[in-house]
Amino acid sequence: QVKLVESGGGLAQPGGSLRLSCAASGYIFSNYAMSWHRQAPGKEREFLARITNTALATHYADSVKGRFTISRDNDKNEVYLQMNSLKPEDTAVYYCARFYLGIFDHWGQGTQVTVAS
Repeated sequence: QVKLVESGGGLAQPGGSLRLSCAASGYIFSNYAMSWHRQAPGKEREFLARITNTALATHYADSVKGRFTISRDNDKNEVYLQMNSLKPEDTAVYYCARFYLGIFDHWGQGTQVTVAS
């Protein structure tokens, strides 16, 4: 079955960086677009970034454009989110999701990112 497992979360200082990873299994990873999302306490889940299956195109939410970069390694079945210039408002649980036929059809369990001094 499809399984997505995020890792790399933790505590970062404002202005710092973190790199999240999402390991995929149970399907042909290179056939599907992938995405990252986050949910802060008391807020709805927010789309952050999406990458096509071939990594030829990416799309970002305005809130993270220029600070976050999505990438993937189809040989390792992994998708990444490089987060730079972190702000306290980036504190949230971060999720990866598979994107297929216009929907996010499978989700990981999430990884906590806390930005604080």
